Amino acid sequence: MAIESAVRGADVIVTATSASEPFLKGAWLKPGAHVNAVGSARPTWRELDDEAMQNTVIVDSREAVRKESGDVILSNAPIFAEAGELFAGSKIPERSATTVFKSVGIAVEDITAARLVYDAIESG
Repeated sequence: MAIESAVRGADVIVTATSASEPFLKGAWLKPGAHVNAVGSARPTWRELDDEAMQNTVIVDSREAVRKESGDVILSNAPIFAEAGELFAGSKIPERSATTVFKSVGIAVEDITAARLVYDAIESG
């Protein structure tokens, strides 16, 4: 119950585990929440249940998550966009959407995202 009470009502949830079974339930996510799921990057491991993975899913790489992410593979989650598509503005999720960013660790995208944040802070 401790996980559920920490998640319910949260705007942002981060999972970074080596879980082999889903522990974060989609039923606990409030509408418009955002989940950064960066752990369990093996084809048979999961952090999020099927219901969580049926939200607006953004990935670092379609090709990589379809090979490495049990969360995506085992839930057969529809992928809305890659992070690069969001950065370029070619895909924009609904503002009210509950979103899940599933990452398997693409270093160049991490660096690019950090640079965008840095530039935004520097420009005020």
